[in-house]
Amino acid sequence: MTRSIRLIADDYGLAPGVSSAILDLVERGRLTGTGCMTGFPEWQEAAARIRPFRGRAAIGLHLTLTDQIAAAGPSSLAPEGKLPGLASLALPVRRGRIEERDVHAELDAQYGRFVEALGGPPDYIDGHQHVHFLPVVRHWLLARFGQSAHKPALRGAPGLAGLDAKVAAIATLAAGFNRSMRRAGFSVMTPLSGIYDWRQPEKFASTLRAAVDGLPEQGVFMCHPGHVDDILRRRDPMQGVREVEFDFLASDDFGASLDRAGARVMDGSS
Repeated sequence: MTRSIRLIADDYGLAPGVSSAILDLVERGRLTGTGCMTGFPEWQEAAARIRPFRGRAAIGLHLTLTDQIAAAGPSSLAPEGKLPGLASLALPVRRGRIEERDVHAELDAQYGRFVEALGGPPDYIDGHQHVHFLPVVRHWLLARFGQSAHKPALRGAPGLAGLDAKVAAIATLAAGFNRSMRRAGFSVMTPLSGIYDWRQPEKFASTLRAAVDGLPEQGVFMCHPGHVDDILRRRDPMQGVREVEFDFLASDDFGASLDRAGARVMDGSS
């Protein structure tokens, strides 16, 4: 019996080269879907390109609270219209220097841009740099969707087996997330796989092969394929490794790994 693996690309909409690479892989059947960043000026064009794939691919909302343009404009979260770095986000929220209502307004703006451009709610929600695990974002998820009969799926926490430092940090941030969100009626995709040091691009292929061999069907493998362009160079430090990820996902080698494991890439209708 063929086993399915869920492969989700982050960062659709971050830059045209990233979006083009993701659409290419979706067309090849090498991705289950992708999470969209809706705050950039190119979003309307990117949304028009991915809209025909709704139903065929899982199209999610990749909530963004760090480093990029604030969709809601200046606030205590983004005093000059730019979102803070991750290191300066979590503690100020807890100490009250960033107003929770301003965080929620930013998330509302990103969600609204998704719904307006794609004609309906996202299939799932996750977070850039895992910000959806922050308490302030959990509060938003419960406030917006808690009473809804049709809740988006959520990306859950990584597994606890064989934790390295990076996985352990994410697992700590996500403590209690799976349990509380399931209790509220959300479907949670877990365990999360695909975590590796992207400064060592050679590790991507082995990380994905391990997931093909062992990731359960309810889990999710996150990846970051893309083509490097000038816009990406201005916006994000994760660059050349995106080409490495794209090349392997598009390769015959990856296809052979799936065949050997008796696996297939889950489609977005699953």
